[in-house]
Amino acid sequence: MVENLETLLALARAGTMIEASTELRISQSAVSKRIAALEKYYNRPLIQKKGRRVELTRHGQKLVDKISPFLSELRDLFLEDSAASRGELMIGVSDAILSSWGASAFHSVSGQMPEVQLTFHAHRTSVVLDRIRSGEFMLGICTGLDSHDTDLQSEILAHEPMVIIPSGLKKIKWQIGTPLSVISIEDYSGAWRSFGELVSKLGIRREVALESFFSVAQMGVAGFGHALVPMGVARALGISDKILINLGGHGLMRPVRFVARKSTYSLPVVSNFFLALRAHLKTTELSL
Repeated sequence: MVENLETLLALARAGTMIEASTELRISQSAVSKRIAALEKYYNRPLIQKKGRRVELTRHGQKLVDKISPFLSELRDLFLEDSAASRGELMIGVSDAILSSWGASAFHSVSGQMPEVQLTFHAHRTSVVLDRIRSGEFMLGICTGLDSHDTDLQSEILAHEPMVIIPSGLKKIKWQIGTPLSVISIEDYSGAWRSFGELVSKLGIRREVALESFFSVAQMGVAGFGHALVPMGVARALGISDKILINLGGHGLMRPVRFVARKSTYSLPVVSNFFLALRAHLKTTELSL
């Protein structure tokens, strides 16, 4: 029964059978069978199709609202037990962080904590936060401000400077305050929500929005336009600092956050990982 309820929660988050099956690492038919078993047990429809997506019915939403806190506490119990007994950390990381400077930073920290097993999962910030809430991840390393995440405990680890990759890697001269059109991340990104207002004050206008900073950077490299990305993304692509326009000195940075449920912050393995990671990042240019 518990795995069927977990499947309903995953489907509510994902919105499609295929995304739910990918998240749970089971087949789409297995997702359908689990939902059908729940509907038979409760004797009422719990989901309904809406185009290509799946939505909860009124009964389905009521059930999800009731079981979410219970399943979250249940996951917390096992996660904390795993952390205490084996020193294992389940960590959700924003894609652009893990794909750029994150991997080397985590490797350095793991060398200081050899007794701890670190397991990473890369997702968008919004997904990382949802899975921390649900108890699937013990903690997350993500971007953006915490104004909407008051149910979680959040600490700023560093501020990563934003840079402009000139279109086609052809160095440009640009003065702050003069108009400059760029390609950058979409509105729903936690990073954009944290610095979007400052962008316009610097004279920068986003003309094209994409879902991934690496996609933005590659479009800039190819010559489709100037690309506004985090410094770590540009460096991960091997772009020379001499070509980049570094906006960190003008206050344009994306905050990097350490996030966890309040009940897990007190675990020694979690707090030790936080302190080690923060200390490491202070030795890098992310501390600007």
